[in-house]
Amino acid sequence: MPPAVVLVTGVSRWLGGALAAELAADPAIDRVIGVDTVPPAPEVLRRLGRTEFVRADIRSPLIGKVIESASVDTVVHMNISATPAGAGGRVSMKELNVIGTMQLLAACQRSPQVRRLVLKSTSAVYGASSRDPAVFTETMQARRVPGGGFAKDSLDIESYVRAFARRRPDVGVAVLRFTNLIGPRIDSLLSGFLRMPVVPTALGYDARVQLLHEDDAVAVLQRATTGDFVGTVNVGAQGTVLLSQAIRRLGRVALPVPEAAMGSLGRLTRRGALVDWSPEQMRFLNFGRVVDTRVLREEFGHQPRYTTAEALADYARTVPPVVDPHLVAEVTGTARSAVGRVAGGLAAVQGLLGDRRRAAPSVPGLRAVRDA
Repeated sequence: MPPAVVLVTGVSRWLGGALAAELAADPAIDRVIGVDTVPPAPEVLRRLGRTEFVRADIRSPLIGKVIESASVDTVVHMNISATPAGAGGRVSMKELNVIGTMQLLAACQRSPQVRRLVLKSTSAVYGASSRDPAVFTETMQARRVPGGGFAKDSLDIESYVRAFARRRPDVGVAVLRFTNLIGPRIDSLLSGFLRMPVVPTALGYDARVQLLHEDDAVAVLQRATTGDFVGTVNVGAQGTVLLSQAIRRLGRVALPVPEAAMGSLGRLTRRGALVDWSPEQMRFLNFGRVVDTRVLREEFGHQPRYTTAEALADYARTVPPVVDPHLVAEVTGTARSAVGRVAGGLAAVQGLLGDRRRAAPSVPGLRAVRDA
């Protein structure tokens, strides 16, 4: 049974506005109410269609009156800030994320009409460390619990949502743990980082990065809102890319710096209003993070249209390269050819001189393979 009245928080941002627009285009849904502290930009407002915008702060009791008066039966919580600068400082960010979620859940608990809650969470709750498994499943926990920032707020928010689900077992709760979002229109943390002409990376590290295209993110949110899935699901595309590959494919210039300097560099980028990365997010750039998406495909019922590599390529269309990626590929290929010729020459010289060492015995059935 489709929802009758849907409330979407954080509707002034691109993702919230895109979801509200898709829901408003569904004739089976009677009303779509968008809530945010600031009005949407004109281009977002035009896309919202019949969405009713309400300027309200989820940290205030007013949100409860909105839910009660409109007889909201489905709530999609997306008003979670990932950057202190975007929320007016770390204190305001924590108030919006944690206190705002508590107020929203209290309003949902008081309303008997609410029967479904969808939380847009993040895979950052798994943390990032050298002890991480190759792939995180939904049942795993962080090996190094985030100590602050967006990741810590997200952990607290998920714990409050689980407590709400215990108090209101009649409400279907879906928690969506998104990987990093990217695309031509959305302005995410990672896309802002990769947009810099010179991208700093930790010396000696090359993180595995799993992405999700903006269109797939909207499709998953819409399906979670109108469907009946209950539980926690990792949301990410198939495949990964190395951070160095992503930088090359976007035509950026990588700047390897010592790991100890990454924190200072992060503070400089925040002060210069370039990229607002927290220490937890800087650790992600060192170690990366990959999640298992079996539940997404088999139980939730969604197969992302874009792989990680395809999502990155679609974003690359909107980013003028600093260095032509084809040039980088040609230089890399030339270097590999030169190394191959040198290695071949050394082998020929060794063959002429003769190898005085005893050769290892051959083992039937074994052959050399190239590195992946």
